[in-house]
Amino acid sequence: MMALVSSTPLLRKARAEGYCVGAFNVHTLEMLQAVVEAAEETKSPLIIQSTVGTVKHLGADYIAAAATVASNRSSVPIALHLDHCSDFGIIMQCIRAGYTSVMIDASHDPFDKNVAATRKVVEAAAAVGVNVEAELGRVGGVEDDIVVDERDALLADPDECAKFVELTGVHTLAPAIGTAHGIYKGDPNIDFDRIGRIASKVSIPLVLHGGSGIPENQVRKAVSLGMSKMNVATELRIVFSDAIKEVFAANPEENDPRKYMVPAKLALKAAAIEKMRLCGSIGKA
Repeated sequence: MMALVSSTPLLRKARAEGYCVGAFNVHTLEMLQAVVEAAEETKSPLIIQSTVGTVKHLGADYIAAAATVASNRSSVPIALHLDHCSDFGIIMQCIRAGYTSVMIDASHDPFDKNVAATRKVVEAAAAVGVNVEAELGRVGGVEDDIVVDERDALLADPDECAKFVELTGVHTLAPAIGTAHGIYKGDPNIDFDRIGRIASKVSIPLVLHGGSGIPENQVRKAVSLGMSKMNVATELRIVFSDAIKEVFAANPEENDPRKYMVPAKLALKAAAIEKMRLCGSIGKA
């Protein structure tokens, strides 16, 4: 039996040993169970994530309770993370509910405002040992209802990253390095040189946002340069939904949720195992 853990030690170990921990966005109990079973089977550390939209949809307490049950039944370390949140109230609600990691996203604000907002969350989380992630620069695409124009997706400056970490005391940093949320229309244009420069100036774990559909060799290269957490959301939703569509295509009269949720769960579990292999986290629990 293991209680939910802070993602800080999981990610520090990953950064020190040169692998990456998969962070999977889940929206239903079956999705949560699928990624937990994948982690258990591969002996991978795991970060379960929910977006603000999913917190509003299911409730932070429901999500935290389900994640706690999963962790209690599991032999691998599991953290529960709130993805991309710019609302201090929701962050505090999630911490109170039992989340062990939160992301304050004030990357749309000027540098000083981002620093102030991040520091406020770092101070609040310190008392309960919760990991705090922040973003610098802007990751393109859509995350819930936060839309970033492609041209507006400003890449993070390595010196600014170092200054930001020093001023905020943040535990993990998501620098914009050319990835995007969602599925890529063309090949992602990742600035590997920039990852290397940021990693050389910042000792804390770095986070790769927009991990759906990045070619395998590019993921491995980003991890080797210091990316210690990879977020995967869109790809999981597609795999899960496609499996359900297949059941209804074969049997339009089906009305037993178990009959379509079980294939969806199995498909998602297989996809999660593939991502864990790619992250190099198998056997690292």
